[in-house]
Amino acid sequence: MTYILGIESSCDDTSAAVINNTRVLSNVIANQHVHSAYGGVVPELASRAHQQNIIPVVDVALKEAKISKNQLDAIAFTRGPGLLGSLLVGTSFAKSFALALGIPIIEVDHLKAHILSHFLEDVSGEKQPRFPYLCLTVSGGHTQIVKVRDASNMEIIGSTIDDAAGEAFDKAAKIMGLPYPGGPEIDRLAKLGNPMAFTFTQPRIPGLDYSFSGLKTAFLYFLRDNLRIDSEFIDKNKADLAASIQYTIIEILLKKLKLAADETGIKEIAIAGGVSANSGLRNAITQMAASEGWEIHIPAMRYTTDNAAMIAVAGYFKFLDGDFASQDLTPYARSKF
Repeated sequence: MTYILGIESSCDDTSAAVINNTRVLSNVIANQHVHSAYGGVVPELASRAHQQNIIPVVDVALKEAKISKNQLDAIAFTRGPGLLGSLLVGTSFAKSFALALGIPIIEVDHLKAHILSHFLEDVSGEKQPRFPYLCLTVSGGHTQIVKVRDASNMEIIGSTIDDAAGEAFDKAAKIMGLPYPGGPEIDRLAKLGNPMAFTFTQPRIPGLDYSFSGLKTAFLYFLRDNLRIDSEFIDKNKADLAASIQYTIIEILLKKLKLAADETGIKEIAIAGGVSANSGLRNAITQMAASEGWEIHIPAMRYTTDNAAMIAVAGYFKFLDGDFASQDLTPYARSKF
């Protein structure tokens, strides 16, 4: 039995988890509510909060797992991508804690961890994907289609050339005056609206790549023009606007995912990342899977957002390969994946 402590501190959530092989024993997350007043994450405030939270969060994770620190076999941590100040807190803690315990450290790429979150085992018993599979990884900072040959062999076959889908959700929400974080608010309102109420032009990007900057601009100009006619346009059409922009973003995502499945012949399909919590995306990919004959894998809600359990399981696969990190490494802000 292998016990891995995972540490995640890439953005504004401080998380620690303990797994036994791939089985989750604990997964503790400390959220930072201070950012809501600013309408987005403030990097300096985030790193300070991580410093306050990291020790108590790790302590709680070990207690919930019912093991002592001396039973740990390795410590996996997010090296990047993310906010450098936040990453430095997690990286520094992992290095020092592992050094004190005399155990190895394992660096983990945040995006790869999202992709491997499907291998976490707990009481819910989700079915694990079979290699190779395609994973649509969608978050506030990234949108990618990844061909996963095995846990250590992944290839990005499509990605956004500008903005991410999650950013498009958040920007649309901000333009509409919705509270932060905007993505969940769009999802909530969309359930009450008509997705065909308004039509927005979709980008024509060749291949498997995405683009969302044009859609954001089109949405902004659409609201600007209609507000000139009726100053209460947003308030009168809030649910329909949310449903329409969500429908458009999801359609863009799934068109390219279907193209990727057709080109590769792979029918084992997964989604991951924060936007995989979106109910519209979950419903749409379930319907597409039924018509296309896909075997789909949708993560449990607790593993969609940033969490340390996914870091730990990615670390576990590296542990099996003996792929350990050195004490002199530094975190990176942009993905090297």
